[in-house]
Amino acid sequence: MRHADVTPALVAAETGRLVETAACFRNDAVLGPSLCEGWSRGHVLAHLARNADALVRVCDVALTGTADTMYDDVESRDADIERGARRSAHDHATDIRDSAARLAERLDALRPEHADVHVERTPGGFPIPVRMVPFMRLREVVYHHVDLDAGYTFASAPDEVVALLVRDAANRLAHDDAPPSLHLATAEGDEHVVGGGETRVTGAAADVLLWLARGRTDGVRFDGPVPTLPFGG
Repeated sequence: MRHADVTPALVAAETGRLVETAACFRNDAVLGPSLCEGWSRGHVLAHLARNADALVRVCDVALTGTADTMYDDVESRDADIERGARRSAHDHATDIRDSAARLAERLDALRPEHADVHVERTPGGFPIPVRMVPFMRLREVVYHHVDLDAGYTFASAPDEVVALLVRDAANRLAHDDAPPSLHLATAEGDEHVVGGGETRVTGAAADVLLWLARGRTDGVRFDGPVPTLPFGG
């Protein structure tokens, strides 16, 4: 699977699983910690909802021709997440469902001629090609569903999605200013070299992805010191 192979139907399927999880939370569970350092589950849920709305803005640039950016600025993005984090479990679940529905409507409306429209993440910031929006949303939904620490893990996602996310994470590492020197080899047979490929990292793809995303080493083997990753998620 490639980035371009991610369809609105695949995004909808993983979103449906996320909505089911969100609907099961009680208020005290929403306030509990997530796998994102410094964030509660409420922060993660608020971020997922606002990310859907931000990607709606990206799609609307292509669909309507109106100039806009994904976010107004980083500060307002962070403030929206913080403001929404302590809402009730019911309000979070409703927001997740409704914001995802708004985005699903836009994804279904996108056509090939919209693919190469570029939208800045923030004014003057990194330009996002609209063709990447389905993949971007899938990555957010899967990563942060795992972050909710409520039974869904990377192993719960389709194998082809996990393989794509491992490749994407390796590619992002390779383009970091100071990439680690890794040779990733998953039990499923995929291999990715980052930097000089000095340290061999092996394990099931889901376990390798959790290490790449959140630094968790369970199920992952290293043939030397555990490398320091410059980022996660």
